[in-house]
Amino acid sequence: MEFLNGINPVHDLTYNDVFMVPSRSAVTSRLDVDLSTNDGVGTTIPVVVANMTAVAGRRMAETVARRGGIAILPQDIPLPEVRRTIERVKASHAVYETPIVIDRSAPVAQLLSVMSKRAHHAAVVVEAGRPIGIVNEQDCEEVDRFAAVADVMKPPRVVIEEGTDLREAFDQLEESGAHLAPVVAAGLLRGVVTRKGLLRSAIYAPALDESGSLRVGAAVGINGDVPGRATELLAAGADVLVVDTAHGHQEKMIEVLPQVGAVRDEHADRTGLRVPIVAGNIVARAGVEDLVAAGADVIKVGVGPGAMCTTRMMTGVGRPQFSAVLECAETARGMGAQVWADGGVKYPRDVALALAAGAASVMIGSWFAGTLESPGDIMRDVDGRLYKESFGMASARAVRNRTRDRSAFDRARSGLFEEGISSGRMYLDPHRPGVEDVLDQIVSGVRSAFTYAGAGTIGEFHTRAVVGIQGAAGYEEGRPRHTSW
Repeated sequence: MEFLNGINPVHDLTYNDVFMVPSRSAVTSRLDVDLSTNDGVGTTIPVVVANMTAVAGRRMAETVARRGGIAILPQDIPLPEVRRTIERVKASHAVYETPIVIDRSAPVAQLLSVMSKRAHHAAVVVEAGRPIGIVNEQDCEEVDRFAAVADVMKPPRVVIEEGTDLREAFDQLEESGAHLAPVVAAGLLRGVVTRKGLLRSAIYAPALDESGSLRVGAAVGINGDVPGRATELLAAGADVLVVDTAHGHQEKMIEVLPQVGAVRDEHADRTGLRVPIVAGNIVARAGVEDLVAAGADVIKVGVGPGAMCTTRMMTGVGRPQFSAVLECAETARGMGAQVWADGGVKYPRDVALALAAGAASVMIGSWFAGTLESPGDIMRDVDGRLYKESFGMASARAVRNRTRDRSAFDRARSGLFEEGISSGRMYLDPHRPGVEDVLDQIVSGVRSAFTYAGAGTIGEFHTRAVVGIQGAAGYEEGRPRHTSW
């Protein structure tokens, strides 16, 4: 990346402070852009779901991996649950969506309690493993909640055989007028497809491990039995380990990274698979140098830019994110490592600018918290708008979860120190309620940015991007207006 007209910034910059200048380009179509990452994680789009309890769960992990990204399961989740989550993500189909399955005798109330967890808002009624009916939300309107599912279900309009060509499957749904269809193998349910899902499968390439299963990562802290947890996570099938703490440039991190590296290397000797180690968070050159020297393959950059983070207001510590990513990425490349830009993205432009600054991938948290696939329950405010609760991982709420095994006194003492919002409302966009809708928006914007730069890959984008500096008025000028002046 270079600055427009050779400008040398005299102060640090946020994403809002910069813009990208179009360059001569031979890349004529967004579909000609390859967004596969170069950080060794195996993703085909540069998007990572942040390891936040309110964001990264099983539904999020499998959905994002199916579209080429990866989710990092939080360190606060108990190991048995982490193992179950990884197992279920790995068992999910790389193309077909995991269906909501229900028995014909179940009450409608049970169905409604789980139907909102999927963007397609439908369930498949099964009998002996075979799909016999489809139920959507409209079928349940003005129906007694104690009525049986059998009373409201309808036979599938079309059933797709596993392995059917995507275009042919789309045509079958189009001709039948069906929104959703079960996919079967030898008559047994294998998944479901929608028309939009089939189109996405023709555009996105899933993030798959060596055995063809969806990828998923997991986080570990720097306290307690770090090597033991890392060993358990690798045994469970985690494809990337994130050694995570708010202040990554500290002695404890530098002490545990070689321990995690030794566990990783032992696992690689047994399996032949070398799992990348990500460490952070830091914002300066010295932090990159120390963490890479300690064994990290990828450095997580960002202190304070997240929507749920109050670190900068509480402590004065942090750094504008664009400059932090720019400096850290340059340092990491010189040491054979990569960086993830963690936090501060609110629009697709921010993701593109993080990549222009040199990030291999961009980690997103609160933006994804307000989607159907995040773990939280859907709530409704006084105006009827749907939202989910999100909270920072250094907030009192997160600290309570993290210290639940300690004494009451220690938990109470830890709760006095809070650096994050304990309850924030992340509203669902009625036009883009699912995480795939948000991914479409992000990937479309990023692909388009690549065409403006004349870059066909992330590596080329790092080299070809030309960035200028703007004031608040320049940023405001670029904002669309949904109403007149």
